[in-house]
Amino acid sequence: MIFLIGIFVLLAAWFIWQKWKQKKQDALPLPADYPALLQEHVSYYRSLSDSKKREFEERVRLFLNRTKVEGVGIAIDDVDRVLVASSAIIPIFGFTDWYYPLTDVLLYEDRFNDAYETTGDDRTILGMVGEGGALQSTMVLSKPALHEGFANETSKGNTGIHEFVHLLDKVDGATDGLPEYLLDKSHIKPWLELIHKSINDIKANHSDINPYGITNEAEFFAVVSEYFFKRPDLLEERHPKLFARLEEIFHQNPIAPDKEVEG
Repeated sequence: MIFLIGIFVLLAAWFIWQKWKQKKQDALPLPADYPALLQEHVSYYRSLSDSKKREFEERVRLFLNRTKVEGVGIAIDDVDRVLVASSAIIPIFGFTDWYYPLTDVLLYEDRFNDAYETTGDDRTILGMVGEGGALQSTMVLSKPALHEGFANETSKGNTGIHEFVHLLDKVDGATDGLPEYLLDKSHIKPWLELIHKSINDIKANHSDINPYGITNEAEFFAVVSEYFFKRPDLLEERHPKLFARLEEIFHQNPIAPDKEVEG
């Protein structure tokens, strides 16, 4: 009995220490130069009103206080951290009190393969979210791909956003392109039908959506979400039904970022 009481006391002390440690970490301020870095590198941030910019900065601060951004064999800097955090916050900016079950984001110097090697053949992966074991709460990104997604403002792609959308998709337990917690139940079947129609259009060369979207429903959702946040004007013009459904899913309209959108 004394042994069990001792174990309980130790566990309780550890839990209290962890909560204290997290609270202390959460209180760390945003570095003074980060708003300027956001202004320079993140067009989504530039489109926000001053009050929304302050809110975005606060979300970036909390994300970086709770998630380590580290390089694997490479040095990283504040721009890398700002871009990772922006990739995370953009898809969830329409929600309050939303946090990712993520402890680490690892940046690699280039594309990598399934074994996380950056040399040799078959290095086609730009980003990956851990699916179990040691990588359960870890994301891996190609640093050049991360930067390209923000530097090329006319493109429809953003690797960082793509991977964080996979995490959002996974909240209901399955990475399947059907974010059931974010869609009204009556809209799930129409969303799935719209996905399949859009995939068929891509296969028939009748769409400007990234062909990687035909891989499966989950990849389509991530690919079209990149498009939604990078070129919302173009998506609304060419794919109005997709735009309307994504506006519902993400609770935001990137064309009019101050507009209140209900899911």
